[in-house]
Amino acid sequence: MDITVIGEGSVLAAPDTLRLNAGVEVRRASAAEAFTAVRAAASRLAEALRQVGIAAQDVRTVELSLGPEYEVYPKVAAYRAAQGVEVVVRELSGADHVIDTVAGIGEEARLNGVAFEVSDPSGALKEARTKAFRDAAAKAAQFAELSGRPLGRVVSVSEEVRQGGPQPMRATFAAAEADASISPGRQSLTVLVRVGYDFG
Repeated sequence: MDITVIGEGSVLAAPDTLRLNAGVEVRRASAAEAFTAVRAAASRLAEALRQVGIAAQDVRTVELSLGPEYEVYPKVAAYRAAQGVEVVVRELSGADHVIDTVAGIGEEARLNGVAFEVSDPSGALKEARTKAFRDAAAKAAQFAELSGRPLGRVVSVSEEVRQGGPQPMRATFAAAEADASISPGRQSLTVLVRVGYDFG
């Protein structure tokens, strides 16, 4: 027979990449006017991002919409057009400047949220995997001791990786004159391993 145990290992890693969800939005009397205006605003946004060093491959369109807004249906009050982008900021020390740049393009600007991530989690996952396997081995050994049966060789291993949200810990940016307003904190990376042993 065999026994299967689950081990868990977690580590905290400092995110080094910011994903900014931003865009532009306009309202105009006609659909054509709205679309033309939003495309012009999106062009200004793209140029502003380029000016602060964001590479073209780090900007991805995630929304493009155009539609009526009704005063009282079916009476159209205006047409709304929006274009959204996801911007990858690879230098967190410049995150505030990028956000200020987006906000500074005009009243069309929209900031819809940020997300932090670890660009290369391999080192942290290796540590978490080691912790998880040791946890599983300790559990298996305890079960063997409690049951009075010998614990044999490992016969199967599988894993699951979980990435948690930022932990409430302030990080310090290399801001020139004032503290930065964007704080990535630390992110929890967890590995669960399911290990099967020969048992008895």
